[in-house]
Amino acid sequence: QVQLVESGGGRVQPGESLRLSCAVSGLTLDQNSVAWFRVPPGKQREGVSCIGAGNGVPYYEDSVKGRFTISKDNAKNTVYLQMDGPRPEDTGVYFCASGTYYNCGTLPLDYRVEFWGEGTPVTVSS
Repeated sequence: QVQLVESGGGRVQPGESLRLSCAVSGLTLDQNSVAWFRVPPGKQREGVSCIGAGNGVPYYEDSVKGRFTISKDNAKNTVYLQMDGPRPEDTGVYFCASGTYYNCGTLPLDYRVEFWGEGTPVTVSS
């Protein structure tokens, strides 16, 4: 059974930092890519970033490039999203996701996503 559990969300002021975690079970990060998505208030889901299997080549959507960093710890089977200098427009519920045949680097970012976490809310506000 595949499970993805997000944590680390909360309220943060613009310019501060926040790190989200995604604990994965049922899949191994050596063999599977994982992505982050978000749902801003009143908007549709949008892709944020993903990290490839094995050595973990990252991909970032333009909206977060240069501000967010995705990383992972294969031994802990956990993926992280470091949010530096978040902006109010980064507010939303953040989800991590993956799939048996999911491949980071193939667009759209949700192509072949099968499994989703429950999400963790992030509010960026002064």
